[in-house]
Amino acid sequence: MNFLHILFLVFLPVFVSSCRGDASAAELEERNVGVLLVSHGSHSPRWRAQLKELERSVSEQVLADPRIDGIRTAYMEYTEPSIATQLKAFDAEGFDEVLVVPILLTVSSHSFDDIPTIIGMKRDVATEATLASEGIECYTPTSKVRIAPLLDFAEVMGENLNRRVSALSRSAADEGVVLVAYGSTPFDEEWTLFMEQMSEKLRDQAGIESVEFAWCGHIVSYSPEPTAQAIERVLATKDRALIIPVLVAVDEDFQLGMIQVAADRKYEGGEVSYIPDSILPEPYVEAWVERVALEMVAK
Repeated sequence: MNFLHILFLVFLPVFVSSCRGDASAAELEERNVGVLLVSHGSHSPRWRAQLKELERSVSEQVLADPRIDGIRTAYMEYTEPSIATQLKAFDAEGFDEVLVVPILLTVSSHSFDDIPTIIGMKRDVATEATLASEGIECYTPTSKVRIAPLLDFAEVMGENLNRRVSALSRSAADEGVVLVAYGSTPFDEEWTLFMEQMSEKLRDQAGIESVEFAWCGHIVSYSPEPTAQAIERVLATKDRALIIPVLVAVDEDFQLGMIQVAADRKYEGGEVSYIPDSILPEPYVEAWVERVALEMVAK
């Protein structure tokens, strides 16, 4: 065996390994990745418009990554485009991978059961039957799908609530706050803990001594009564009650049909201030969507 043969045998594995490494890097760069922002869904055009605006606000930053070639918004229920519709669209356009980013307030059966079942990552007969009865289509895409971890809304809400309370406040010492959220029957403990954390943030950061919270969703049969009762508890010790919806976007059925109804009642010995707004628009949520999409595509 001559010297050239020896060199060939020594450097051949290195050459092959190098070529394979280059190919892997090229394959990673050539991935066709889409981002799907998934929210609960609503009959309200205004609610849907706010979620679409979130998509528009993050698109430039997300699509600046050369590996990400598309971003869409999907609604889990009530309206189109559904999750299945948007996954089919990604498949039709030849996407290799879709990153699902849930825009959900806190833990629920939607994040644990519904979304994974809809996209074919989880098989659960009971969940599939429930989804079918609600007219929600399940679809297993040909593209690879990954789900982002839930946004830590507990971190988001400190600054968000302070900003919205400040817009209503005149004298913190004479005021109390009523936080109104949707609520959840199967995850009541988690939602209660979340609202207790939000209440504590307001006490510590905004100097609001009296903070109450109430549910407005299916857990209370979509009734304004719990909100009215919370207002009464605040006005028992304070001159003004400031009502803050802890809802992702504005849905007239909630902000106007329930919370506004409670705010418009006549209460003895106090005043009620209320703006029918929502968590969105929120710069922190936009920054989180951008960050989590870019972090996921880099993995």
